[in-house]
Amino acid sequence: MKKEAFYLEKGKKYLAMLAPSFIAEFEYPKIVAQLRKLGFDKIVELTFGAKMVNREYHQLLSKTKNLLISSVCPGIVELVNKEFPEFKKNIIKVDSPMVATAKISKKVYPNHKVVFLSPCNFKKTEALNKKNKKYIDFVLDFQELKQLIKENGLENMGCSNKSYDNCAGFDKFYNEYTRIYPLSGGLSKTAHLKGVLKKGEEKIIDGFIEVRNFLRNPYKKVKFLDVTFCRGGCIGGQFLSLSSNLKQRHRRVLDYLKKGNSQKIPLAKKGNIEKLKNLKLKFTN
Repeated sequence: MKKEAFYLEKGKKYLAMLAPSFIAEFEYPKIVAQLRKLGFDKIVELTFGAKMVNREYHQLLSKTKNLLISSVCPGIVELVNKEFPEFKKNIIKVDSPMVATAKISKKVYPNHKVVFLSPCNFKKTEALNKKNKKYIDFVLDFQELKQLIKENGLENMGCSNKSYDNCAGFDKFYNEYTRIYPLSGGLSKTAHLKGVLKKGEEKIIDGFIEVRNFLRNPYKKVKFLDVTFCRGGCIGGQFLSLSSNLKQRHRRVLDYLKKGNSQKIPLAKKGNIEKLKNLKLKFTN
């Protein structure tokens, strides 16, 4: 069956949610300008959604006496459900940053169609899950987005950092430090777990083979598994180009974080955080 082409309907508003690994595939701030040119009215990162997820993890891990397995990677959730059903009860029942951001987006921009831009098939499948249908309307993977940019003649589009609104103008909620989320261990490094877990109680694993090996013979001392299906974390997703290796992608994420920390964001771009102060998300993953 031929796949139906994605297009933005005239008269409707669209919001693009960029997976945090986007920086390993696209140029920043050029990608923001390209998305706006395609017709997206709002463009957000998943950084604030990740912060909300971290808050939930921090609370759960401060109380746990048993092993808890991160659920930010849907590939890991699927692996556990299929191959290690005895550990299903250990999966943290908290939405992924993608779903959390989608809920926030629908709260702040209720009249927008939400389009998630995905680095891997697992996240694509998660976004299309019927329980997330009311939060996420469409999904494009990174390669489909590149094709859309090419079809619209935007590959060589110029972009100047001087024009913040046209280029780097993410509609922020707003958070920067969670930009390292797509890296293996990014969750642990941003969830402020120092003092919550003792030495040896946390284990970071990237790659499904290594995760599988650990679950076959887990260490009793470990209380938290920060795990991703792909090597390197989300920067290892199958919809990223083969033209770059994990080391190069890792560096691009760190450079992007550094750039964000030094960038002066106009106050108008920070305003949306005010709308979320009293927002309580119900995590149901």
